[in-house]
Amino acid sequence: MNIIILGAGQVGASVAENLSSEANDITLVDTNTVVLNDLGDRLDIQTVNGHASHPDVLKKAGISDADMLVAVTNSDETNIVACQIAHSLFHTPTKIARVRSQEYLKYKELFNDKTLPIDVLISPEQLIAEHIQRLIEYPGALQVLDFADGRARLVGVKAYYGGPLVGHEISDLRKHMPGIDSRVAAIFRRGKGIVPDGHQVIEADDEVFFIAARKDIRAVMSELRKLDKPIKRIMLAGGGNIGKRLAESLENKYHVKLLERDPERAKQLSCELSKTIVLLGDTADEDLLLEENIDQMDVFCALTNDDEANILSSMLVKRLGARKVMSLINRHAYVDLMESEGTIDVAISPQQITISGLLAHVRRGDVVAVHSLRRGAAEAIEAIAHGDSQNSKVVGKTVEQINLPAGTTIGAIIRGEEVIMAHHDIVIENEDHLILFLLDKKKFNAVEKLFQVGVTFF
Repeated sequence: MNIIILGAGQVGASVAENLSSEANDITLVDTNTVVLNDLGDRLDIQTVNGHASHPDVLKKAGISDADMLVAVTNSDETNIVACQIAHSLFHTPTKIARVRSQEYLKYKELFNDKTLPIDVLISPEQLIAEHIQRLIEYPGALQVLDFADGRARLVGVKAYYGGPLVGHEISDLRKHMPGIDSRVAAIFRRGKGIVPDGHQVIEADDEVFFIAARKDIRAVMSELRKLDKPIKRIMLAGGGNIGKRLAESLENKYHVKLLERDPERAKQLSCELSKTIVLLGDTADEDLLLEENIDQMDVFCALTNDDEANILSSMLVKRLGARKVMSLINRHAYVDLMESEGTIDVAISPQQITISGLLAHVRRGDVVAVHSLRRGAAEAIEAIAHGDSQNSKVVGKTVEQINLPAGTTIGAIIRGEEVIMAHHDIVIENEDHLILFLLDKKKFNAVEKLFQVGVTFF
């Protein structure tokens, strides 16, 4: 696929890196020559220096032959105009744009072929807020991913000493909970991925990813660790777009405090948020944190644009007694360091969350959802099976008969409203949604070929 990416910032660079390794022709456009040269040396991509929405720059990047435009510059207006030009002058088939301002997003009717021709809108702030909200919904989870409109969820948890299933084989899960069907999709032990079978013994400190129907998630989590107490009190540090959206989504269910250092922004937030207590002050102000009973907070989320400020305030808050600490961290090296040291309970990578939102639209084949896991090393995908036993490599076959690439497992099948765990003897039917877990995302192309149907199907 011929893809043009506008913007070589953190998101654009990460998207280019992800897609360049998958037999795509990538051209990256930006005004920063130094960044372009660095990425051009490291990745198998073309680079073009220039303003992303200028027609001549787009033409130089090869927009006339492009299958897709991914506009992820830091400017909403640049992204929108670039998509308009790609549509009007070059008839680019698929146009994806990052749009962050709520002032645009609240008017969804703007975005269609007759007005602003954007096929897919990506709002990183909204995706990140939803990601954190799911983590708060399941205390103790490292990652919570929705599939089939939330009917099934893939949840990552760290197994603890004392968990009923810790020290036992995975097959014992069904014995412990005979009325609940779940499947362990993957295990990460000391950073290394393991494809589980029924005889695999779960060890303490394993990161276990399991899939289950939404209603059964808490029951399965209780087999791997002692369930945390329900969350009641939350403090958010940083009143930017993410902090505001998260406060709006949480304030009707939890007691929320939001800490913002800019007086004008704090005043604005206090007017726009109905139940959230807005505090003016610095996230590293120990006296203020103690005054606001930080030791009684169930969750502290550091959400500023400054990695160092987020990390330092999270470390301080952890020392002062907050129960669970989450921090927004952009740099991969910081994420690995903080999680490996146990300094922060959950490090949240904005790039990986945004990329997950993009990948489902970039992949070939009938892929409904793609989620990056473990900082992009692994992927969970939802793909639709089409055809019949004559023209499909999956339809009409049992799970154990499907020739999956090494390191790939089928976790569950969504059939209509029903969530079916992918046991070895389940037969795949036309229009089934399969949830697959890839320990090595480079195997995606091989998985993709499994879901291609022969010409006789058409």
